Amino acid sequence: MSHELTPRLDDDAPALAGAIVYHAKTLCDQVDTLWRLLNQVSIPVAELSDTRNQNKATFSTESMARLYIYQTVHDLTQSELADRLANRPALLKGFGMTKPPTQQNISYAWSQFSEQTKVTLETASRGILLEAHDQGLITDVLLPPQPSGNDIEETEDQSTATREYVHDHGSKVVELARRHGFGEFDSGRAGNRIYEDKQILDLFANACLTQGSAHSEGEAGWFLDENDVCDDSTFLRVIKKFATPAGQELPKPLQEYSIEDVVAFTEEFRETLMSSFDVATENVLNTIRHEDPFDDRHVTAAIDFTHVPYHVWPWINKDRQIPKADYPPMVSGYKDDGGIKYGYTFATITLVGKNVPIILGIEPVKERSAWEPKDTPADSKADVVDRLLATAQQYVDLDEVLLDRGFYSNDVYATIHDRGLVYMTPVPKYENDYESIAKIKSKEGVDAAVKHDVPFAIDGELHHTAEFLYVPATDEEANGNYAVFVTNRDHVAPDEIRHVTNSYSRRWDIENQYKSVKAFLPKTSSKDYRVRLFSFMFAALLYNLWRLTDYLVKVGMGRDIRSPPVVTAKTFVRAIGKYLLEAG
Repeated sequence: MSHELTPRLDDDAPALAGAIVYHAKTLCDQVDTLWRLLNQVSIPVAELSDTRNQNKATFSTESMARLYIYQTVHDLTQSELADRLANRPALLKGFGMTKPPTQQNISYAWSQFSEQTKVTLETASRGILLEAHDQGLITDVLLPPQPSGNDIEETEDQSTATREYVHDHGSKVVELARRHGFGEFDSGRAGNRIYEDKQILDLFANACLTQGSAHSEGEAGWFLDENDVCDDSTFLRVIKKFATPAGQELPKPLQEYSIEDVVAFTEEFRETLMSSFDVATENVLNTIRHEDPFDDRHVTAAIDFTHVPYHVWPWINKDRQIPKADYPPMVSGYKDDGGIKYGYTFATITLVGKNVPIILGIEPVKERSAWEPKDTPADSKADVVDRLLATAQQYVDLDEVLLDRGFYSNDVYATIHDRGLVYMTPVPKYENDYESIAKIKSKEGVDAAVKHDVPFAIDGELHHTAEFLYVPATDEEANGNYAVFVTNRDHVAPDEIRHVTNSYSRRWDIENQYKSVKAFLPKTSSKDYRVRLFSFMFAALLYNLWRLTDYLVKVGMGRDIRSPPVVTAKTFVRAIGKYLLEAG
């Protein structure tokens, strides 16, 4: 008695798979990313067998076949694929779907494909992946580099990579960025444009790396007689296009619209730009996933606000409360070094602790300022935190969130708690806790304490309980020389207090991040928020690419992820700048 491991098929399956792979090969010269290749490759639907009732099927045979190729290429389970589709509108659009299929939808459609169709799609998936690699669409930069002895410089404190090695490997990372990062931005301009999007982005990268401006890049191009450098007006116009939804035009300058309109436009700009940033971020994370940096780890993220200064006074006459009519609505006042300054506010969520410090999400923040009407719309901190967490949880399974004391809010805590995450923040004021602190200080040999099950309510009803932790403050000027933290961990034991509160120091990674991101920001005097938002987002992308480069080099050297950078930001900037000049 004989057994067949697979059903007998006719000769159509390899021929159909070969046709799909051949078309993918021809597309490799026309597309920049693997996603676009999978999105555009031709699927011979008429030759596939799908036994579902096509008159009642919600998702077409072509969509489900393309979806299966995508799943196989990215090695996803059905549940992972369903979750990704539920959180990525761009994927749905690419698959021609109006709503995300459930795992049950995916499983049922696959079960109704014939064995010949399944073999065709599986074979085509493997062939497409090989062609993408052979044609250079997927580069060897996806593998950790292995530096030789000549690539390492020994110092008194540690080993670092040589500048030559960083340049050679960094150029591969930049090329990856140009394909898988820069390639995700589309200005939507006509096909007869003089300057391609990547040329504009290369110019912008140069401006970031030198802290130049659109004007300085245009002037340098004119002086050096470089034909691939556009003038500054064209430069800024395309940057605005990157942030403008397809088909939308603004008939007048953005600052001439009402505050309400600007806030509404800003949400559209954010969605347009962040969809590109999100895909680029996914590409970065997929690169470092080669070493599974998030597996079996306590994944911690930090959320905070940062301000990009705007050096213009908002008032015509402050004493008479007369503000400037054309003052940018997204600019707000903030305290810094004991004084009031003005600037654009951004919130970010960043991996910290024992993880690669990658920025997972960015949110522009609208705050109501003293010079604006009282009914001016503003973002709540809870909504900002919720959007950041939703973005971050697309990529990694978070365990804990660390926040600054400025986020101390029942609504913020409820938002985090509802997502099943642990939070911790300092308590900004704790006059009511002086009695507890006095009791701590009165006990011999005791310098820390915990108050269990402190209630947090929403709309007058108990939402959850939290722990208040009291430890000696590191700041000598702190009230009572004690610091107070709040966390929703389950029942922190007295002997765990120091360990829990010490872990909060990981939040400082985000402060260092802001310094690096701001070092990448180009100069601009534009009042158009699209330029400001794009500048911050692109600087954050460069920061992620620097961290990616440093991580890959560390893996090759066998260094710990959280050890000091082997590739410094300064070295990375020089390597990228040199590469862009050579590749330009």
